[in-house]
Amino acid sequence: MLFYHLSLILLLAFSCILQQFLPPIPALHDARPLLLPLVFLCSAVTVPTASMLLLAFLGGFLWDTQQVLLYQIGDPTIYKETADTLQFGYTIVLYAFMGFLMQGIQPLFRRGKWFISALLTGIAIFFYLWVEYLLISFVRGGFDFSNAILNQIIFTALLSMALSPFIFAILFKAAKSFRYTITFDSLKRQRTHLT
Repeated sequence: MLFYHLSLILLLAFSCILQQFLPPIPALHDARPLLLPLVFLCSAVTVPTASMLLLAFLGGFLWDTQQVLLYQIGDPTIYKETADTLQFGYTIVLYAFMGFLMQGIQPLFRRGKWFISALLTGIAIFFYLWVEYLLISFVRGGFDFSNAILNQIIFTALLSMALSPFIFAILFKAAKSFRYTITFDSLKRQRTHLT
């Protein structure tokens, strides 16, 4: 169990690094898949609540750190906005809410219906981006909404959701390698091997 949880932490860190190399796709309104939130969401459904909260803290901390560093030391021609729009740490709370959403369908996931969790990752990322946009608008004191923003949010959620089966495949392999039970089907297989 400990090694599976450590592998999730390493996967979060790796996705944070890999996120830096994913460019926006101009044809899809500058959308790009959000790997770190996606890895967190897929992991959240496989672990107990306490572990999910730890992953939410680590994932939110990594995401906020990444965003602050991008704006403070990144190329000013690319990162024109300042990082003072939202306070450091708000993402941890948003990650915890998304994690509780994923925990709500954990019984279905444990029955082997991982595709429902894959769909929910897209929905969770959509709401995460929407709430983040609303918070930024509130802090700035104005609500400037356009179809381009909505399209960017939708395509980002869809791209992230499309990658979720690959993340689940990695998690299933890690669970098998470390003998961690994430579905009732694998628990049944273990019982039949014992008899």
